[in-house]
Amino acid sequence: MLCPRCSSNQSDDVKFCKSCGANLQAVREALEFRGNKFEWGDTWLAEMFRSGQAAEMRKLEMERRMGITPEVKRYNEIKAGVITSSVGVGVAIFLFVFMQGLLNVVSPEAAQILAHVWIAGVIPFFVGLALIVNGLVVSKRMAEIQELEMRKANLLDDETAAQRALRPADTNEFIPTGFSVTEQTTRHLAGSEQNPKH
Repeated sequence: MLCPRCSSNQSDDVKFCKSCGANLQAVREALEFRGNKFEWGDTWLAEMFRSGQAAEMRKLEMERRMGITPEVKRYNEIKAGVITSSVGVGVAIFLFVFMQGLLNVVSPEAAQILAHVWIAGVIPFFVGLALIVNGLVVSKRMAEIQELEMRKANLLDDETAAQRALRPADTNEFIPTGFSVTEQTTRHLAGSEQNPKH
C-alpha cells in the first residue's frame, strides 16, 4: 500500500506508516467505504425531484410499513373533526361569556361589535363538522377502494409466489409396482404348510 502522506511503499498488514506514522488502517477503511455504491435514489434531493405519482406511491408504501391503513386515516380524520368542533364550541362559549362582561364597560357602538365576536367560534366548529362528515362518508368510500386495491395487489403477489413455489406432492403419481412383498410371503407360507417337515 502506498502511504497517502509521505508516498512511501508499505506492506498491507501494517496499521501505521513506518516512515511518517500515518494511520493506514483508517485509510483502508475509508477506501472500502468509498467502494460501496452511493444510491442517489435514497437521498432527500431525489425525493424532491420525484414525480407526483411516484412520491405518492412512496408515501403510501411508507404508511403501509408503519401500519397506517386507510381505515386508520379515516378514524384519525373523524377524531380531528370531533376535536376541532369541540374547540370551536368552546371558543364560542368563552367569547360569548367574556364579551358579555365587557359590554357594560365599553361604548354602545363597541358593545354592538363585541356582542357578536362569539361567532368566530363557529368557524372551527364548521371545519370540524366538515371533517367528521368527510370521515364518515367520503373517506369511508375511499378507504374501501384502497382496501380493495391492496387486496388485489396481495392476491397478485400471492399468485406469483405460488407459481414460483414448489407444488405439493401428489401421492397418486407414484408408479404402481407389479408385485407385493406380502403376497410373495403369503404364498411361501401357504406352500410350507402343505409340505410339513417332521
